[in-house]
Parts: sequence; C-alpha cells; structure tokens
Amino acid sequence: MNSSKTYAGIPQEFGNLSTSKIVIIPVPYNGTSMEQKAADRAPQAFLEASENMGLYDIETDSEVYKQGVFLADPVTEDASPEAMVEAVHQITKKYLNRNKFVTIFGGEHSISIGTIRAFNERFDNLTVLHIDAHADLRKEYEGSKYSSACAVYEASQLTNLVQVGIRNMDITEKRTINPEKVFFAQDMAISADWMDDVTDLLTENVFITFDLNVFDPSIMSSTGTPEPGGLLYYETLEFLKLVFKQKNVVGFDMVKLSPNKDEKASDFLVAKLFYKMLSYKFSSTDDSYESGKENKKENSFSKLSKFKNNNDTDY
Repeated sequence: MNSSKTYAGIPQEFGNLSTSKIVIIPVPYNGTSMEQKAADRAPQAFLEASENMGLYDIETDSEVYKQGVFLADPVTEDASPEAMVEAVHQITKKYLNRNKFVTIFGGEHSISIGTIRAFNERFDNLTVLHIDAHADLRKEYEGSKYSSACAVYEASQLTNLVQVGIRNMDITEKRTINPEKVFFAQDMAISADWMDDVTDLLTENVFITFDLNVFDPSIMSSTGTPEPGGLLYYETLEFLKLVFKQKNVVGFDMVKLSPNKDEKASDFLVAKLFYKMLSYKFSSTDDSYESGKENKKENSFSKLSKFKNNNDTDY
C-alpha cells in the first residue's frame, strides 16, 4: 500500500504508526468463500467510501480520527488458506504487541480464524462476540479447517463464543452450537431484552467479529449470501453502543462486503459503521483505553502480553 495513503484521507499527522492508537489491517482475501466472489475487493471499496464521509460523529460529539489511525499494508498472502490465516495471525499479533487497538477489514470470514487466535493469545478470558447471519461452526469444510464455513469453530473451543443474528446453519453445526449462547434472529425479533441478555453472557474482554450479512438485505445487499430477516442499522448501533459501554472491547474485525459497482450504498453503510464503532470505543472521557483504572474501565492493554516475545521489534 502506498505509504503516503491514510485512512479516510485524514492528515498525515494523525496517520503515523508511532503516534496512532488505532491500526486498521486490510485483508483482501476471498479464497474459500462459497458465496459472491467479490470480497477480495472489499477493503479498497471500504477505504474509498471512507474518504467521502464526514469525520465528525454527531452522536458521540467526537472526531475519533484524532486518536490516530494507522492504515497498515494489506495482508496479501494467498498461497493457501492456512498460510493466509497464519499471516493474519502474525500481523495482528505484531500490532497488538505495540499496544494498538487493532481492527481488521476483510475479505471473507476465514480471516477471523487468524485474528481471533492473536486476540485470544493476548487477552485472558476472551469473549468472541460473533455477529452474523451464519453459524460458521463447521469443524471442516471440503477438506479444510480454514474455510469461511469454519470461521468461528476454533473460537467455540477456545473462547467464550456468543453468537448473535444467526438465521442460517447446517444441521451438522447443531453438534457444536451452544444453545445457551446463540441468539437466533427469529427469537430476537420478538424479544425486548435480547441486547441485555447478550451482554450478560459476555466476559470483560470482548473481541467482535462482524459479518455484514447479519444486516437485512433491504439495507445491505452487497454482501455474500444475503439472508432475509436481518438486523437494521439503528438497532445494531444501539446494541454495539451497549457492548462498548459495558465491556472492554479489545478489537474487532469486519468481513463480507461484496462491492457492486451499481450499488454503492452498502460501501458507505460499512464505512460509517466502522467509524461509529471506533467512535464508541474512544469517545468517552473515561474510556477503558484511556483511564487505566483497575475495573471495568481498565486500560485494554495495561496487562502484560501473553505472548512469549514481548520485545518483538521486527516491524
């Protein structure tokens, strides 16, 4: 990536790695997806849309880009799904070791296998909050454990996995799914308390993996395998705001934008959503990243890294 390019066209002074609190890692990978073959173009579409949005967030009364947002070089490893996952794992781990708030933009959902590994190594008692239309819990698909269909299987075994918005799954996934920690879209539609019920199941440290096909196709059509009956924009913001307020969100990834040259609204929805999530994280004056308090607002990165090599300087 051009080293002079910044996220959302922000001034270079806010885009330097050394002074930025936030890192965005693009991963234009679409090697295993069973769906629309356009996710590899998603990071570029996301970045282009981000350059055309306002950078003042009305709701939070903030300009989160002033926290510093470093746009990393894209992860382009595609020799195999396994190689891609390991590359994502290592690059995510690298920036976590520099005490950055790391975000990842895909790409298909298999990239999350690598991101979740890195965050789980870094943070104790991690919850993976999986927001998606699909369960993605297959142990293996077409001979690979690194398929998009297997995106959160490993997380189900090694973390506190909580799933929200699910409305499509294979019968084989019933053996893996935890019925106490999955929120099906059909049940959410008639529940007034689902947001509180979800947050009650989260541990303090939360990593969010956000698959854009959780949205209803009426507002988000440019995604892999759109599913009817999904979430709408403001209820999603209400839920995310609650999670960021009550828990220590340590990072997030966003996947499954499938850009369509004839439909640009989805690109802009995604750009705004991503920026909104950053705004929720950093807008509060007692934000967990800033305060350093030893409670629910504890600095996300105040604990010692669980990585063996804390002096990794190969940047």
